[in-house]
Amino acid sequence: MHNAPLYRAAGLRNLEAAASDQPLMQRAGLAAADLACTLLHDSQRPLLILAGPGNNGGDGFEAGMHLLQRFCDVRLVFAGEAARLPADAAAARQRFLAAGGRELTTIPKDENWGLIIDALFGIGLQRDLTGHFAELVAAANALAACNACPLLALDCPSGLDADTGAVRGIAIRASHTITFIAAKPGLLTADGPDHCGKLQTAALDLEAAALVAPDGESVARAHFANLLRPRLRNSHKGSNGSAGILGGACSMVGAAFLAGRAALQLGSGRVYLGLIDPNAPSFDPVQPELMLRSASTLLATPLTALACGPGMGTDSAQIAQLETAAALDLPLLLDADALNLLASEGNLEIAIATRKATTLLTPHPAEAARLLDCDVADIQADRIAAACAIAAQFNAHVALKACGTVLATPDGRWRINTTGNPGMGSAGMGDVLSGIVVALLAQGWPAESALAAGVHLHGAAADLLATNGGNITSAIGLTASETIPAARHLLNQWVANDD
Repeated sequence: MHNAPLYRAAGLRNLEAAASDQPLMQRAGLAAADLACTLLHDSQRPLLILAGPGNNGGDGFEAGMHLLQRFCDVRLVFAGEAARLPADAAAARQRFLAAGGRELTTIPKDENWGLIIDALFGIGLQRDLTGHFAELVAAANALAACNACPLLALDCPSGLDADTGAVRGIAIRASHTITFIAAKPGLLTADGPDHCGKLQTAALDLEAAALVAPDGESVARAHFANLLRPRLRNSHKGSNGSAGILGGACSMVGAAFLAGRAALQLGSGRVYLGLIDPNAPSFDPVQPELMLRSASTLLATPLTALACGPGMGTDSAQIAQLETAAALDLPLLLDADALNLLASEGNLEIAIATRKATTLLTPHPAEAARLLDCDVADIQADRIAAACAIAAQFNAHVALKACGTVLATPDGRWRINTTGNPGMGSAGMGDVLSGIVVALLAQGWPAESALAAGVHLHGAAADLLATNGGNITSAIGLTASETIPAARHLLNQWVANDD
């Protein structure tokens, strides 16, 4: 329900400085040892700690001391120089040695490990891992798989950029990560979730947001809870807005149908589809409540919100339609081919960027790369920066989709969504998201809230379908159309619970 503050490395350094009078490393080591004991499950097998040359290594030494005191069989490999350790880490090393610990220089062979702890590098990694460090990371990943044991990362999996979620050459693929003080954005987006495994935060007795303002935050229902209100009994279809969907070119009518069905089932009083294909059906047999129009007729229909792009195509005729849409005084969402046309037409970019009404853009990484005239790799290297750049360039609210969807506002604020699963990597998911968001816009939700709620709700619906009360695995075979009734169910459940 509640959002979590997110800090980049620089913000974390400021937090550590603000709390420099407190024993943060000791608290981190104790929290790590507590979790390690839980993961060992009373196993008699030895545990391996890989300690690096900085403060993350100090966390590993501190955890090792506590584990020794609990009679665990601890083997610690120190990949650094004692004389060059920071003061706190050096003190933690001395406590480990005083507790009877021994330092190793290489990983012992032929051991059956019960747990591996990664304490090589934390949030400050500024380069790709190479040489001996890369070999240790590769060995840890291989041993965890071979021994079928948990791999616990301290603060951030080594080799993962804590700010961006990009892998720096090679990275620990942890089964569990305990991150200290506050969560970091790179743990939630791009490659972060695949390398973090199960993530938990140990606040170390600090109220982070009270000390230093966070850089961003995770998306939670708290962001739109005030809008989760039951409808008045004395209401009618006109009370619930009129959503329009412009799209459905030849062979892509299904995309517009998916968006329209989502808009209708998520509460829009009326939903109009403006279909571009001249041979498109005259009605939707699955959802006959949808009202089908030509594209030009739709743009002359009184609407309270409009989404353009699902199955739209990129013919030149669509440019004029988008220019007409941009001139309308209503919330406008652009997705899919509408974004590709926006990226290729300078006049359209000006028309969108100078709109008085709110604009929302929902690109996936390839569409984002076209909007910023760069490579997909550039987008994925720093998804937060990319989302913020698009929001600023087009004066729009942006959802940069993919693992850990990043939401950005025109004034530079950002959030990361944490719902959703791999099953959403199938055709039509973006069309459903467009329909959900435009339904909320049509009902009068502010753009920022509608986008946050739509992304969060859509991912939560996919999670509901994938888990069915259990753990998410891969959700193979999940389809976009399945998420529509699941999202409707959850929205009504949220309204009932928040009432």
